Amino acid sequence: MKLHELSPAPGARRGRNRVGRGVGSGWGKTSGRGTKGQNSRSGGGVRPGYEGGQMPIHRRLPKRGFRNLFRKQIAIVNLEDLSGLDRDTVVDIAALARLGLLKGVFDGVKLLGQGEVQQPLTVRLDLVSQGARKKIEAAGGKIEEI
Repeated sequence: MKLHELSPAPGARRGRNRVGRGVGSGWGKTSGRGTKGQNSRSGGGVRPGYEGGQMPIHRRLPKRGFRNLFRKQIAIVNLEDLSGLDRDTVVDIAALARLGLLKGVFDGVKLLGQGEVQQPLTVRLDLVSQGARKKIEAAGGKIEEI
């Protein structure tokens, strides 16, 4: 048996039920909606979440947590991501974006100290961790916080 010879079992797949196409189909006239009432009308029905006047579930359940409207999105970059750069490269937001390390829009970038760096780099970023700072300065680089 080959892939192109496979087919579903007989009766396993049914066609789409087209309602409102004549009385002979069994789904003509009222098209299975019954007669009269809100749901029989075009555009009828109630809005999502409406429970006929009963207090809706999204109002009955307690709310949890807090969403800070002023939260800052900080991107994380590790030293191991910068290990392949040349000597005296300036590492800033534009350079990280060119390398493909930043995707999206962020309020700031923080450099963390995971990994090692052998060559001196000039880092111009918003935030640099203490561990990353020590490793960069030990390699002969410098940090210019914005």
